Amino acid sequence: MATQSAPAQTGTAAAPAPKRRGMANKSARDMVLSMILVMAAGVVIYLFIPHSGGDGVHPVEYNAALQSARRAAPYPVLAPEGLAKGWNATAVEYDGADPADAQWTLGFIDPAGQYVAVRQSNGPAADFLADATTNGVKQAGTSTVDGTVWSHYQGDRYRALVLQTAKGTTAVTGTESFADLARFAAKLK
Repeated sequence: MATQSAPAQTGTAAAPAPKRRGMANKSARDMVLSMILVMAAGVVIYLFIPHSGGDGVHPVEYNAALQSARRAAPYPVLAPEGLAKGWNATAVEYDGADPADAQWTLGFIDPAGQYVAVRQSNGPAADFLADATTNGVKQAGTSTVDGTVWSHYQGDRYRALVLQTAKGTTAVTGTESFADLARFAAKLK
């Protein structure tokens, strides 16, 4: 059987295949056109997607939940009366699943954009206060609201006025000053 050998190379390299004329220009042009199309699609999507354009506050109606909580809770459920215009309720919840730890929360954003809430529980005060005051520590100061002395707590995010009674614990908590929290507490009925 005879074998054939490949012709010997003489040191000359094969010539590269000729490039298509204008290939580099077409690639750059195609990339620019693709970028323009992607940006145009982004602008169209942005224009047709609804935007809130607001301050992010979503007011909630709380009167029905308040009435329901007042019927079910083992303590007098409090809510503010006579708030000035511009106060928006943003959180309302009553959790009575555990009758020994029923919790009420009613939160507001005030006209200055500060958060204020009334929170109540008949459960263990230490656990409730750690949550309501964001790990608050009792301070030396107090506030007197309608003849009743409330303790000051300062937490990681909120400060709070706290009132402990035989029926449970009430915390008026938020980002306001202690004086403003006391004014809110005076409106609770």
